[in-house]
Amino acid sequence: MGGKNATERIAADAAGIARAARLLESGGLVAVPTETVYGLAARADEREAVARIYAAKGRPDFNPLIVHVRDLDQAGRYALVGDDAAALAARFWPGPLTMVLPLRADADLAPAVTAGLDTVALRAPAHPVMRALLDAVAFPLAAPSANRSGFISPTSPAHVLASLGGRIDAVLDGGAAQCGIESTIVAPRDFPGGERWAMLRPGPVTQEEIAAVLGPAGKPVGSSANERIEAPGQLAQHYSPGKSMRLGALEADADEFLIGFGAVAGDCTLSASGDPDEAASRLYDCLHLARASAMHKIAVAPVPDTGLGAAINDRLRRAAA
Repeated sequence: MGGKNATERIAADAAGIARAARLLESGGLVAVPTETVYGLAARADEREAVARIYAAKGRPDFNPLIVHVRDLDQAGRYALVGDDAAALAARFWPGPLTMVLPLRADADLAPAVTAGLDTVALRAPAHPVMRALLDAVAFPLAAPSANRSGFISPTSPAHVLASLGGRIDAVLDGGAAQCGIESTIVAPRDFPGGERWAMLRPGPVTQEEIAAVLGPAGKPVGSSANERIEAPGQLAQHYSPGKSMRLGALEADADEFLIGFGAVAGDCTLSASGDPDEAASRLYDCLHLARASAMHKIAVAPVPDTGLGAAINDRLRRAAA
């Protein structure tokens, strides 16, 4: 298990989902499609299986993993779910929202999943192949992005194989990811006068959408740079293409690969029409193309920092760090 042989590419049909389920049950590593990016899945209740995720990715052991579950009922086996969390799940699950919630004392999860913290990150994904896989197994799946730690996230099986080929058992081929950037991550915070929610990582579910469900509790709470890492995507440097990046560029220098947006056309353009949804879906594909290009540097056109644009700019700032 874990990449001693060539990585198998599995069709996302009934037989393929059953094959992936058998590999996971035996402790293997399978890259799986979600609506955000491809995840590297292992059963979250076995120490050795979770350890293989960290080894394959070269992931630091202080960086916790997201546990993928079928629904709120299954999430309740691992975390204490309050009224606000239930309301968010009712609105956004299945979908690209992760909640960091208090860990149950009797949660049957490998300790490395939570990186020793007293919280656990949980998500019910919407991708039909991933949901079918979760229905086919009796355990939750830990699944960070299916790439080497710190580098560009994968939105296609080809991206996975370029990064982890030979290091994992299989890729369940569900085609290109729809959202293209990782899930939004939120966590409750206790403040005088009531509970508030902090956004730990912006994503496809925007702060405005969260506030519409939670009301005053959905107003964002700032995070200190010195706070502990309690969810994926909080490292200052992440999603790196391995080249120098310049943000806010209106044109490219001679040695730069230009990622365009709106009126700024590029070697790869996120969205010529300025559509943030299209831009998010193309972000990592453009970064992969930029990394593979002969250009030594990357320039990125300005993207408005509102709505989904906030999540796009978050990934770009961390990639450029």
